[in-house]
Amino acid sequence: MSFPTVRPRRLRSTAAWRRMLAETRLAASDLVYPLFVVPGEGVTNPVASMPGVAQLSIDRLVKEAGRAHALGVPAVILFGIPEHKDPVGSSGYAEDGIVPRAIRALKVELPELQVWADVCLCEYTSHGHCGVLDEQGRVLNDETLPLLARAALVYARAGADAVAPSDMMDGRVAAIRDALDEGGFSGTPIVSYAAKYASGYYGPFRDAAQSAPAFGDRRAYQMDPPNSDEALHEVALDLEEGADIVMVKPAGPYLDIVRRVKDEFGVPVAAYQVSGEYSLIKAAAERGWIDEKRVAMESLIGIRRAGADLILTYFAPDAARWLSEDAR
Repeated sequence: MSFPTVRPRRLRSTAAWRRMLAETRLAASDLVYPLFVVPGEGVTNPVASMPGVAQLSIDRLVKEAGRAHALGVPAVILFGIPEHKDPVGSSGYAEDGIVPRAIRALKVELPELQVWADVCLCEYTSHGHCGVLDEQGRVLNDETLPLLARAALVYARAGADAVAPSDMMDGRVAAIRDALDEGGFSGTPIVSYAAKYASGYYGPFRDAAQSAPAFGDRRAYQMDPPNSDEALHEVALDLEEGADIVMVKPAGPYLDIVRRVKDEFGVPVAAYQVSGEYSLIKAAAERGWIDEKRVAMESLIGIRRAGADLILTYFAPDAARWLSEDAR
């Protein structure tokens, strides 16, 4: 049958019909809120390249996480800016480091909030790379693994609900899983940045986390943007090593990867709507070129439609609020 018997517009004619027949749904419970924590008290350092985002001291971080949680956001992921940096990123795996302190504070004040800890050394090394270096400035894969495992164990001891390695070192999931299991944290999930691309969308994040490389770039360990099959290989390896959730990063430019990972493996998939994606929407909205809410929500529903079960996004509190308002 065809027109005029068939008229698809009938089922688009009202908001009620559109809501009832929506094939993909976004909920606040699908969102994870990235937060940046710095030393001090009463500190709010706005990030110029990320409107609405700031580096926060622990007291301010707890308040911001509480605001998001009250809106229905179930989880945050923490990125730390330490008191000092050195070539081996020792602040990243110190028991009294900025992230462990923040985890403990959040778990005291907001025990129902899930707290994830990003595991990488780039914020903590004086050179800005994600691992230790040799004399030629090359990242040493195997020598970095024990440090990542140590950091993950420190975060688990502090109370992290999940650890999320983002470094893209080969074998890091297995090293972290072994360390967690041996340390008595076999129940702590690993959310692996399994397919993390060497993307141009990370610039604002590097401002926020103060993690830009002092020289070179990260293309020798992050994935090359043209590659798709390689992403499936990376995901398969991380799952074999014990990853519980696999992540694709960035989200928007790699929706095909999200879909392929979900179809191929059928495991929980997270996607990170990264800083550049967020800032592009914010900048265009500030200039009046787009409707911020409409475009942000369209981008998030697109990520869900591609197959992501969870979305890491700086829009998390706003999206949760918009969802609540639209449901009234």
